Amino acid sequence: MPRYYEDKPEGCASAGVKEDLGVCLLQSDCVLKEGKSPPQCLKAAKCKALKSSFFESLWPVAAVEIYTPRVLEAVNGTDVRLKCTFSSFAPVGDALTVTWNFRPRDGGPEQFVFYYHVDPFKPMSGRFKDRVVWDGNPERYDVSILLWKLQFDDNGTYTCQVKNPPDVDGLIGEIQLSVVQTVRFSEIHFLALAIGSACALMVIIVIVVVLFQHFRKKRRAERAHKVVEIKLKEEEKLNQEKKASVSLEYTD
Repeated sequence: MPRYYEDKPEGCASAGVKEDLGVCLLQSDCVLKEGKSPPQCLKAAKCKALKSSFFESLWPVAAVEIYTPRVLEAVNGTDVRLKCTFSSFAPVGDALTVTWNFRPRDGGPEQFVFYYHVDPFKPMSGRFKDRVVWDGNPERYDVSILLWKLQFDDNGTYTCQVKNPPDVDGLIGEIQLSVVQTVRFSEIHFLALAIGSACALMVIIVIVVVLFQHFRKKRRAERAHKVVEIKLKEEEKLNQEKKASVSLEYTD
């Protein structure tokens, strides 16, 4: 039985829990058999309850911070990633829960989208059945999901709620999703277009320079070949003239 309330001054419960946690870790197979240090064995299954109690004593009430893109635009018929990350004072463990819900833009009741607790739980019915999958990694504080085959009636607000006991309070993250026929050009698109155009222009310039040098070398080679041909013809003509003069001398 944990001893963290025995002979401990009032208000020092966390010190008692820490002591019991240390004893538990020192007696674990992780330390005794694997030779690891107690901090390296914090994830040992044997001491998880004490670990949770220790962090609860340190942070009795804490808030989870949620981060989302706030506004998102996607094309009808495509897939979209609803990104949601969080920060928490407490370490991420099996107590982590993630809840995604949806509020239609044209009004109506809130609808269930997705739930995560140790394993992902997809909706078994409703508009999001077979259209939403888990795309998060709690160890990296990422609890995002993928929404497939967007429809125009998917317009609305998607909420991301994360609870990581003892951090259970905090604002709920929201994403305003707009499903459109075509995506409007943003500054990022213009920047990408400018960079792409500059790259294409550079490629064209390089090709022109290479072709110019190639044709220039080819013309030089043709000129050199013509010069050689002219010299050969002149030499042949001189030889013929010499032969003709020699033959005249013999006839004389």
